[in-house]
Amino acid sequence: MARRIGVEPEIVFKTLVARSEKGEIGIFCIPAPLELDLKKAARAAGAKKVELVGLKELLPLTGYVRGGCSPLGMKKDYPTWIDETALLHERIYVNAGCRGMQVILAAEDLSKACGALFNDLT
Repeated sequence: MARRIGVEPEIVFKTLVARSEKGEIGIFCIPAPLELDLKKAARAAGAKKVELVGLKELLPLTGYVRGGCSPLGMKKDYPTWIDETALLHERIYVNAGCRGMQVILAAEDLSKACGALFNDLT
């Protein structure tokens, strides 16, 4: 996506959905080229363990399909965390709710819009 829109990959953030051992859902936004560190994600969520939800669960939980998942406008308000590296950039790109559509905004504005906290997630 970053190459297609002509921006640095580290400012394009992907949205991942995970479930804790207690069944609680959490949303994690991280730079697209990186992988979510599940131990750090669990720590941020106050859980012992988190695992990414299965593909078949994504649409019923969030209202979004794979590749179109946005931290904004989900079916429910889930606890959300943004990787702290987002704060290093004036603006970041996150999915706007469908494949190939991005919204550009300041990390602080994204945090306010979805009630997200910043943590080290990668």
